Amino acid sequence: MDWEKLVAAAWQAREAAYAPYSNFAVGAALLAKDGRIFMGCNVENISYGLTNCAERVAIGAAVAAGAREFLAVAVVADTGVPISPCGACRQVLAEFGTPRVMLANRNEQLEFSLEDLLPRASSGILDRPE
Repeated sequence: MDWEKLVAAAWQAREAAYAPYSNFAVGAALLAKDGRIFMGCNVENISYGLTNCAERVAIGAAVAAGAREFLAVAVVADTGVPISPCGACRQVLAEFGTPRVMLANRNEQLEFSLEDLLPRASSGILDRPE
């Protein structure tokens, strides 16, 4: 796993963040099974519940390009401790497998499995016995 390349892509994505309300820019980079990297940044909205997180923006870009399996995701922000995906982003990531997760700020990187961050993710709820 080339975490350096993935984290660098996340920092690059962060530069495009649209965060006029919180001034809290986040970047994400998602590594697809086929080797492609998809980037995302947070996109805020004045109606704050409509804000899109960087992780889900990256997933949307990947899915739009035909990717469905992911090996890893890096999430970065200028914070005192590495930022972690919100619960919604964790569940959306789980929809596409169980990628490794790198959380980073300017000084530290922490690696997790998605299961560490979201144990017992909701999956297969539509595949139930009759």
